[in-house]
Amino acid sequence: DKQAKWNGIPLLLQKLYEHSHPNSDFSQCQSILKEISPLLSMEAMAFVTEDRKAAQESTFPNTYTFDLFGGVDVSVFFEPYQIFLVGSDFGSVFTRRLAERNDFVLFLFTLMTNKKTFLQTATLIEDILGVKKEMIQLDDIPNLASLVSSFDQQQLANFCRILAVTISELDTGSDDKHTLLAKNAQQKKNLGPSRAEINQATLLNIPGFIERLCKLATRKVSETTGTSSFLQELEEWYTWLDNALVLDALMRVANEEAEQSSTESSDESGLANTSTRTQLPQSMKIMHEIMYKLEVLYVLCVLLMGRQRNQVHKMIAEFKLIPGLNNLFDKLIWRKHSASALVLHGHNQNCDCSPDITLKIQFLRLLQSFSDHHENKYLLLNSQELNELSAISHKANIPEVDAVVNTDRSLVCDGKRGLLTRLLQVMKKEPAESSFRFWQARAVESFLRGTTSYADQMFLLKRGLLEHILYCIVDSECKSRDVLQSYFDLLGELMKFNIDAFKRFNKYINTDEKFQIFLNQINSSLVDSNMLVRCITLSLDRFENQSDAKVAEVLSECRLLSYMSQMSMRMSFLFRLINIIHVQTLTQENVSCLNTSLVILMLARRKEKLPFYLRTLQQMEYTEKYPGFILNNFHSLLRFWQQHYLNKDKDSTCLENSSCISFTYWKETVSILLSPDRTSPCAIVSYIDEAYMDIDRDFSEE
Repeated sequence: DKQAKWNGIPLLLQKLYEHSHPNSDFSQCQSILKEISPLLSMEAMAFVTEDRKAAQESTFPNTYTFDLFGGVDVSVFFEPYQIFLVGSDFGSVFTRRLAERNDFVLFLFTLMTNKKTFLQTATLIEDILGVKKEMIQLDDIPNLASLVSSFDQQQLANFCRILAVTISELDTGSDDKHTLLAKNAQQKKNLGPSRAEINQATLLNIPGFIERLCKLATRKVSETTGTSSFLQELEEWYTWLDNALVLDALMRVANEEAEQSSTESSDESGLANTSTRTQLPQSMKIMHEIMYKLEVLYVLCVLLMGRQRNQVHKMIAEFKLIPGLNNLFDKLIWRKHSASALVLHGHNQNCDCSPDITLKIQFLRLLQSFSDHHENKYLLLNSQELNELSAISHKANIPEVDAVVNTDRSLVCDGKRGLLTRLLQVMKKEPAESSFRFWQARAVESFLRGTTSYADQMFLLKRGLLEHILYCIVDSECKSRDVLQSYFDLLGELMKFNIDAFKRFNKYINTDEKFQIFLNQINSSLVDSNMLVRCITLSLDRFENQSDAKVAEVLSECRLLSYMSQMSMRMSFLFRLINIIHVQTLTQENVSCLNTSLVILMLARRKEKLPFYLRTLQQMEYTEKYPGFILNNFHSLLRFWQQHYLNKDKDSTCLENSSCISFTYWKETVSILLSPDRTSPCAIVSYIDEAYMDIDRDFSEE
């Protein structure tokens, strides 16, 4: 033992094993554990503070000795609670070993009923689930509903960390696996619902579960539990955070505020100073609440995107999640940073790892999921703003949207501004380099998605959104690809079929120089801007078929519409859209390029110009000295389109709503283009010379 520097661990484990039987002396076990635990805890702390360097035997000798002499196996068989003080210090190698024992993992959940061991047990479960190859089924946990009902609100919030792992689809970790080909092949193999989907359904069946989450998400800091219970919890906090040194940061903030308070109180009120150290500073209270809300919002967000989406929507509307978040917006969610705002060790306030930043992003993701293609999106407004929507419709002499009329006014936001308006206000103040810009644009865009609503667009246009987006794209010349894509998508939804929006566009982009910068941004990446190209194409087609004087005036003056009305420009976009995608590289991200190219050709078919477009593509191929390379590729893409979109499980309403073209017309156009008849003037094969024909190649789905 001395020669190998085992620090007596093998002997301690042997004693522990001898005392781990049902009739053994429990006090002996406790004393042995108290000797082992510091040896492992010391190394676990080093593992965290050294940026989680790869674990090596030389770096963590005690942990490896513990495993070598059967410590992990003794832990599995040894049930008293104290073992989890040791268990939570295991490295990932040992956690994987524990994860292999499914019965042990399920047994751990039964220990969460004891408040003294709740945090250690929950931490160990989270570590194990993080490395477990197969997701557990929540249905297998003994008495899950009664277990959840026994949790207080703090425990429930922490339990959400575990739930997050069990209801999220496992990430394959490879970009190749995210191609639509691979996803379609995977769906064919998995005929039934996934384990994550089954677990989501299990949670929704727990009585009162969603209601409690909504209460947790919307409670104010003043409603949280008293100081003393939280200070007791602080000791265990490092197990719940990504970096143990955050505890030091918490205490530093506490000391700073205590010292400040003591300086301000002066010598005259010495009695006040005595209580300062035992009071919980407001910054700690806020951070405590932020950490909890993060987990709860994540779970709600995942459930909103799941198969039971409508059921979840109904419940969170009933339990007033949106008005509750609206009331927290200024004071907690989008609060201003204080001078001593809490950040993790080695990070700064603007780092994406900061709890403040993460809460904002999670909040924006929730808004995006909540609004996307759902009539409940109008709960983001207050009653006055809903009345404004109605007034816009009446003034334009168009029918009110049914969802606006049917919105339950008792469930909408209260106060002077609704959540959507608050979001617009902070969005316009966001610094150019802010990481929130992408998420803010996505959240607002989701409100506009679906069937185009003139009233919704005008509501946002009146608040200066179009000018803000154009400022970011043109004047600040945004460089971030993600942010640019989100702005282009939002601009497309904001302007689609709206002649007032195009008029505003032309008023802002009022010089050739500005317009050229805008075009450069569009052309820099068509994958990012193609939804805007689709919007302009569809809008131009509609405007050209209208006999309104106002429309005619904008058509003649608007630089953007004039640009897209040129046949050469439309052909250039079509050529490039087809050229940048291939069946093997299609993803959820770039498949929109295929649909945009189809929109251009469907509109051409309506005007009986489809043969002209196909012949022009053929001529462009010859100009590029690659005959057949575009049309062969397009033929393969359309064959994939049929397989992908004609699947019985595929929802085609998104394509219909975004284009105002019936899905039947989409299908017919694709069939005509794919016709094998070489005499058909609308068939792709008619424009590929025999020598360059390469349309029968099968694309692998494996």
